[in-house]
Amino acid sequence: MITKLGQVNIYVPDQAKALAFWQEKMGFRLVKEETFHGMRWYELAADEQNETSIVIHDKAKVAEMSPDVHLGTPSLMFVTKDIEAFRSDLQAKGVFVGDVMEFPTGKVCNFADDQENYFAVMEVR
Repeated sequence: MITKLGQVNIYVPDQAKALAFWQEKMGFRLVKEETFHGMRWYELAADEQNETSIVIHDKAKVAEMSPDVHLGTPSLMFVTKDIEAFRSDLQAKGVFVGDVMEFPTGKVCNFADDQENYFAVMEVR
């Protein structure tokens, strides 16, 4: 039986750039850095509980080692308690943030990392 989603893998062309984005602009913390068979990856989490973490992989290395792996960016929906404050904070850091839209489930906007991968965030109060 599955009890939770543990990690989400994100495959990027530039790991250093992705690591800087998630730490400096999104406020994620580095949980661990691993190297195995010439591959390096970084695990980051948004909070101390580490309920779900993202793992940043080198897209080219993964493609070389596992050619059947889908290397597209996953469609991730993050959660915030104040979407307007979240949006303002990212804009002040130079991050592209889309307009806030109202859905039956709440307010949502998207944002892009420094490698043009798009993600979304939903306000949950």
